Amino acid sequence: MTLNSSNSAAIAQVLSEALPYIRKFHGSTIVVKFGGNAMVDDELKAMFARDIVLMKLVGMNPVVVHGGGPQIGSLLEKLKIPTRFIDGMRVTDSDTMDVVQMVLGGLVNKEIVSLLNSNGGRAVGITGKDGDLIRAKKITIQESAKEHETSEIIDIGHVGEVVSVDGKVLDTLTNNGFIPVIAPIGVGPEGESFNINADTVAGSLAEHLCAEKLILLTNTPGVLDSSQKTLTGLTADQVDDLISQGTIHSGMLPKIKCALKAVRGNVNSVQIIDGRIPHALLLEIFTDQGVGTQIQNTYS
Repeated sequence: MTLNSSNSAAIAQVLSEALPYIRKFHGSTIVVKFGGNAMVDDELKAMFARDIVLMKLVGMNPVVVHGGGPQIGSLLEKLKIPTRFIDGMRVTDSDTMDVVQMVLGGLVNKEIVSLLNSNGGRAVGITGKDGDLIRAKKITIQESAKEHETSEIIDIGHVGEVVSVDGKVLDTLTNNGFIPVIAPIGVGPEGESFNINADTVAGSLAEHLCAEKLILLTNTPGVLDSSQKTLTGLTADQVDDLISQGTIHSGMLPKIKCALKAVRGNVNSVQIIDGRIPHALLLEIFTDQGVGTQIQNTYS
């Protein structure tokens, strides 16, 4: 492309707009949950990798957490292992857990590592089991009882929740110039493996690391109001109101609960952004407008 007066001015404007943010976030930890279309579209994956590498090169410490639900489902189908969901969670017996570990800890994790490395980064893939990074416990579901009946406790297998985080392995990696790429698998008290929601893992890591930002890549423009317009800036209390009004519901609720816990903990802000937008990460971090919805505990 040949520069002319109009596009050169636009490029210069973008670069100068980015400078204060590079300075502000230098040395900060930014946890990014990688998921949605950004994780399956080849062009978006390449852009994501370049964005993460650029963040590292300008002095930030990105930490990537990824899911892999569609890839797990695909392999289970090929292996003819039946799968079902209860309250949005995959019932994970021992055979399914083996597949989860193969896909999340192997196939998906190493693909992201390779993408980052091929774009000039130094990435290392781990699971929450490595270095006892994520200690977990089993989740059980209590099914509501009908009148005059006792409620039923449902065992959904190797599905867990975060109990604690030991970030020594992450500190070692980031302090030595590496980009950690984390699969959301935790370890139980007896050394057993647990499949954990990737949003939950990203939020817990962001809290433990006192991250400047937690960024959740999604397939939506952000948090939407009742007219389906994106709400760009919200406080935690405003989010509570939107939940009670029913404006935030169904699939967005787990992400929102993760965001609320993070901003009421040690995380400065949470961004829920549309991963279908090219270079969504750079637009969010380095421009005045940003993209998607920002949630903070209170307005700063």
